[in-house]
Amino acid sequence: GAAVVMFCNWYIQLSPCDSAPPKAKTHVLLLSSWRSGSSFLGQVFSQHPSVFYLMEPAWHVWTKVQKPGARVLRMAVRDLMRSVYQCDFSVMDAYMPENYNVSTLFMWYQSRALCSPPACSLTLRSQMSNETRCQKKCDAQGLEKVEEACHTYSHVVLKETRFFELESLYPLLQDPSLDLRIVHLVRDPRAVMRSREESAKAFDRDNAIVLEQRNVPAANVQYEVMQEICRSHVRINERAILKPPPFLKGRYKMIRYEDVARNALKEINDIYDFVGLEMTSEMEEWIYRVTHGKGKGSRKEAFQITSRNAADVSQAWRTMLPHNKVKRIQELCKGAMSLLGYRTVDSDKEQKRLDIDLLVPREPYEFSWVPAKTQQTGSS
Repeated sequence: GAAVVMFCNWYIQLSPCDSAPPKAKTHVLLLSSWRSGSSFLGQVFSQHPSVFYLMEPAWHVWTKVQKPGARVLRMAVRDLMRSVYQCDFSVMDAYMPENYNVSTLFMWYQSRALCSPPACSLTLRSQMSNETRCQKKCDAQGLEKVEEACHTYSHVVLKETRFFELESLYPLLQDPSLDLRIVHLVRDPRAVMRSREESAKAFDRDNAIVLEQRNVPAANVQYEVMQEICRSHVRINERAILKPPPFLKGRYKMIRYEDVARNALKEINDIYDFVGLEMTSEMEEWIYRVTHGKGKGSRKEAFQITSRNAADVSQAWRTMLPHNKVKRIQELCKGAMSLLGYRTVDSDKEQKRLDIDLLVPREPYEFSWVPAKTQQTGSS
């Protein structure tokens, strides 16, 4: 008995004898492209009481480095993400101004964890956060409280729109200190195009980086960016499904925005199961409220999470995007649309007939971990 007590006294610094070791964290990358519903799905994570969420930390890398291309920046983004997953925010120093505050973090108020203890006393973890109140009450000097908060959650979730392939993420997937799961959110490229047009100026810097600073005629920029986005979805999905390395097994899940719009609770329950989160009654109520509002949302709400009718939002492009633009997007993104399950339209009349369903139903096994031959058959 005395020997055991002595051993405990000696060992307590590493692993206290009277307490269980802390449960390892789960790390989630919500991987998507701009205007694909990722802000909403980000909030599905952020509002959960077990999640520390941060929106697009790569924004800091892309805005700090002058006139780069996406290919050059991807390793810097990956290394920043590795540190943030490990709750080490010292990596942000390189991308911040002097004497920065929490509010210097991109869209920081969309993280409930930064509005809740220990980061801020405003919102209990069991409550939904309010962005406006958080902005007024929860700013603080430095990121010490952010780090402290990060350590207290079981899940660290980062949303990113700035990866165009999976290979640069392989070191994170192979890192034994990380348990990384990838939720890949895609959306009908015709709907993405319509949404991007409403906020076109906001994407000027990002467009230049996506296009590797090439001199592209202004009229073609949006189309070339959309083509690259579509190519990236194909690269990512085929790499994860058809030719996956062993360490990617069970780590990848693709979600279509339209499926979430049609049956939000089922799809989000599936996502929670994939990353090891429990659905709560508060989250169920919040999801229903946010997806069953009225209308499609205004331009001013383009980057906000407000209560809208999700089904209306997902179909808005069919009545608002001219058919000549739809036709061009279909030509540029033909392969991606076929792979991801979006039917094309051949005329303006067909486009506007909302009774025609353009979403190909997914087979139960599709986009899960299955042999390549079976998968190819299921997705053709």
